Amino acid sequence: MTDSGMPQGMTFEAATQALLSPGGIFEQTTAEVLGEDLLVFVNRSQSLRALLEMSAGHGDKEYYVFDTGQRCTYEQNLANVAAVAGALAERGIGKGDRVAILSANNPEWITSYWAVVSLGAIVVAMNGWWADDEIRFGLEVSDPKLLIADRRRIDRLDGADTGVPTIVIEDDFAEFLAHPTTDLPTIDLVEDDPAVLLFTSGTTGRPKGALLSHRNILGFVMTAFVLGARVRMIDPTPRGLEGGATLAVFPMFHVSGMFSTATTQLAAGGKTVWTTGRFDAGKVIALSKKEGISSWQGAGTHIWRLLEHPDLETFDAEQIGAISMGGSATTPELIRATEERMPHLIGTFGSGYGSTETGSLVSHATNAMLKADPTTVGPPLPGIDVRILDDDGNDVGEGVDGNIVVRSALVMIGYWNNDEANNDTFLPGRWVKTGDYGQLRDGELRLASRKRDLIIRGGENVYPTEIENRLEEHPDVAEVAVYGVDHRELGQQVKAVVVATAGAEIDVEQLKAFVAEKLAYFKVPEHIEVRAEPMPRNATGKIMKHVLAGDAENTFVEE
Repeated sequence: MTDSGMPQGMTFEAATQALLSPGGIFEQTTAEVLGEDLLVFVNRSQSLRALLEMSAGHGDKEYYVFDTGQRCTYEQNLANVAAVAGALAERGIGKGDRVAILSANNPEWITSYWAVVSLGAIVVAMNGWWADDEIRFGLEVSDPKLLIADRRRIDRLDGADTGVPTIVIEDDFAEFLAHPTTDLPTIDLVEDDPAVLLFTSGTTGRPKGALLSHRNILGFVMTAFVLGARVRMIDPTPRGLEGGATLAVFPMFHVSGMFSTATTQLAAGGKTVWTTGRFDAGKVIALSKKEGISSWQGAGTHIWRLLEHPDLETFDAEQIGAISMGGSATTPELIRATEERMPHLIGTFGSGYGSTETGSLVSHATNAMLKADPTTVGPPLPGIDVRILDDDGNDVGEGVDGNIVVRSALVMIGYWNNDEANNDTFLPGRWVKTGDYGQLRDGELRLASRKRDLIIRGGENVYPTEIENRLEEHPDVAEVAVYGVDHRELGQQVKAVVVATAGAEIDVEQLKAFVAEKLAYFKVPEHIEVRAEPMPRNATGKIMKHVLAGDAENTFVEE
C-alpha cells in the first residue's frame, strides 16, 4: 500500500499534489464523521478487522519477533486472533464491551488487541508503568468487563481484589490460544465504532480515557502511508537494507506502539522486532544484525543510547535506512549527533506533531523545513485542519501566536464518561483544543511553547499537578512546584521545588521514596530543591514556575 507508483525527486508541493490526485490510491473525499463533513481517504478499510483480514495476503511472512525468541507469521497471527476472539466471545465479550489490557509488551498483548477490536469490543490500554493506585483508578474510570494482565502487574496490587474478572497471561492465555475457533468474528462493524481507550492526562493530572474509533486508527495508517510515500518521492536516494525489519520499542499502550507499529506495520506487511524489559542499546544492536532491522524507531532517549553505545562500532550502520523519533521533539542536537555517526542519513530527519486526542498526527516538517526554522512542525497533513485562536476563541492573523486547535477524521470521539473535559476540550464543529501555543506562517505550524505544564521525559508525558498533589500529602512539605528541566538524553527530567513546614527538615531521598509509593517511577523527581523562602506567586496566588526555573524575574510586588 505504501508504493505510490509516482515519480520521485519531486518538490514537496508537487509530491503532495501527485499523491492526492483523483483516482490515485490516496484520493480523498468528503464524508460525514460524527455529524461533521470531513476529508477521508476513498480507498480505506472500513474496520480494523477488515484490515486484519487483508493481512492474510502476507501469508508466511513474519509479522513480529520478540527478543525472547517468540516469532509469529501473518498466517499464525490470524489463527491466534481467531482463537482468542472465540474464547473472549465464549466469556460474554461482545460489541461495545471494554477489555482492559495491563501488561508489558508481549505477543499476548498484540493478539488480545486484534481479538478485542475484531469483536467490536473496546481495548482499554492500561499504562504498564502505573503503580497500584493508578491501576485502580484506570479500572474505576473504564469499568472493564474483563482484565488481561501479566503476573508482574497483578503483583503490584498486593493481592487485593479489583472486582474485575482477570485473565493472568502466564497462567491462562495458553487456554485462549487453544480455543477451537478458526474464523474471525462476523459481527457488523462501522467506522465510527469505538475501538480503543488510551489514557492521557490534562491539567488536572489525573488520567482521562481518550476514546478512539476504527476510523481514527485507520486514518492514522493511511496518513502515515502518505507521509512515507511523500518522503520517498522528495528524496529517492536508496538507503539501508531493502525490505528490512522495524525496531519496536514503544509500549502497546501508546499510540506509537499500537498505531504506528502494530497496526501500520501489519497494513504494510512489515516485520516488527520487539524489545522487552529495560531498553538495552547493546541488545538492540545485536538484534539489528540478527533480524535485519533497517528502521530504528524510538524516543530521543533510545536513539542517544544507541548512538553512544560502543557496539555501534561493530555494526554496519548503513544497514539502517531510517530513524524515526517519537514521543518527544526531535532536537537539533540529536539530529546533529545522529548525522555525525551515520552520515548516510544526513538530510533525512523530519519532525512531526500530534497528540493522543488528535489521533497522533497533525503536521510534519521535512528536513529542509527544520533547517530553515527549528521551531516548525511543518504543514498540516492531508485532511487535517489547524486554526490558531486567541483566548476569546477568535482566529488570529498570519504569524500571530495563539491557541492551536485541530479538526480531522483522526480526532478522538471524546473522553470516556467525562462531560466536563469534553466541554472544555471541544469547540463547535468538533475542533479540539490541543493545549499548545503556536502560529501558522507560510502554511507551516510553528510551536511557540506548551501552554500547559506538560513534561516529556523519555517520551512519557508527565503532568506536574499529579506529582504536586502527592508531595503535598507529605507532612514536612508546606509548598511545592514541579516542572521540567532540560536533559540531553531524556529530553526533560522532573524537578520539584519544595518549602518545608515550620520546624521540619526535608530528607530528599525519603521524599522521592514517598512519591514512588504511589506513582510510576518516571514521575518521581530526579531533582528536588529545598527552598527556604516562600514560593513566588502572582496576584491570584498562582506559583510562578518560570521564576523558579530562572526564566524570568519576579516583577510582582506583594502589598
